Amino acid sequence: MTSADLLLHPVRLRIVQAFLGDVALTTSALAAQLADIPPATLYRHVARLVDAGVLQVVAERQVRGAVERTYVLRASASLITPDQIATMTVDDMRQAFMAFVAGLLGDVDRYLARDEVDPIRDGATFRLAGLWLDDTEYAALLAELTRVLQPAAANPPRPGRKRRILATVLLPGEQAGGGRPDNDPTSTTGRTAPERATSKQATPKHANSKRRTS
Repeated sequence: MTSADLLLHPVRLRIVQAFLGDVALTTSALAAQLADIPPATLYRHVARLVDAGVLQVVAERQVRGAVERTYVLRASASLITPDQIATMTVDDMRQAFMAFVAGLLGDVDRYLARDEVDPIRDGATFRLAGLWLDDTEYAALLAELTRVLQPAAANPPRPGRKRRILATVLLPGEQAGGGRPDNDPTSTTGRTAPERATSKQATPKHANSKRRTS
């Protein structure tokens, strides 16, 4: 099974999300967070993630005759690397993106199903922007986003903090002037393709809710 097949399954993706931010969870705590997933299904996918090295057991204890395990996420194993993306076919990419979008729609549905939904209070928003960037400017933008987001991604849960979902999509947009690439010597536009960037932030109920990054 490839990393994309492993991580972009809707249930396994939610399990991975639950552990983001250096969170340690027991099986019972994870089941309480993902209460809409049948326990047998949840435990089966947890076992698969453990076998693949994505989740790591860090503690065990006896609870009423059964062994309760505590898991953490092995961050390096929970990513789809650029090298792995490079080997994906067009159909693989399409299926992976459909899984990503399906997971995002599920997050939105769960947020909107709460008793008290207030997008202004919660800072829940989504937006689409077109950016004109050459390759150097684009690389600089990604580096700056990484610099800003990495410290926040390392924050542990604590009273007063709420888990925020940040989902990003970066795609090349349509070329200006009929779609010729900028390195095409016949191109007269002198401009690069816009990068389409989308982001959505939502405020879950508590610190052990989910965050997605892609």
